[in-house]
Amino acid sequence: MTDADVDGAHITTLLMTFFFRYMPEIINRGYLYLAMPPLYKISYGSKTFFYAYNDDERDEVLAANTAKQKAKPYIQRYKGLGEMNPDQLWETTLNPKNRLLKQVNVEDAEKADGVFSMLMGDLVAPRKRFITTHAKFANLDL
Repeated sequence: MTDADVDGAHITTLLMTFFFRYMPEIINRGYLYLAMPPLYKISYGSKTFFYAYNDDERDEVLAANTAKQKAKPYIQRYKGLGEMNPDQLWETTLNPKNRLLKQVNVEDAEKADGVFSMLMGDLVAPRKRFITTHAKFANLDL
């Protein structure tokens, strides 16, 4: 379980690389899961609220609900798991009835390992090519 922001994604990549390199059977047997906490809570008054897991979902929730709600939306962006109240963390990320889990497969782990090895490796040219090619897709958390 890591934060829903880009820092959490980086930590997730590091963790998947660790398991892929040093404990591959955990992945091969289907035992590695990622908890998917929400990035946003969107509230309309005190009783109606939605969770969004990325910016696109936030925009979809706002587009679908703002016109039909009487209250103005309040958007809370979670900076991390530590910012959530214990009941929010339970309800969104830990409660088996509501939580979203993503099972890690070998393809995910291989990709994470390859990208991490290239980005942290000694060869500058592949890293520069990767950054130049993918910079326009970067989800910068500014």
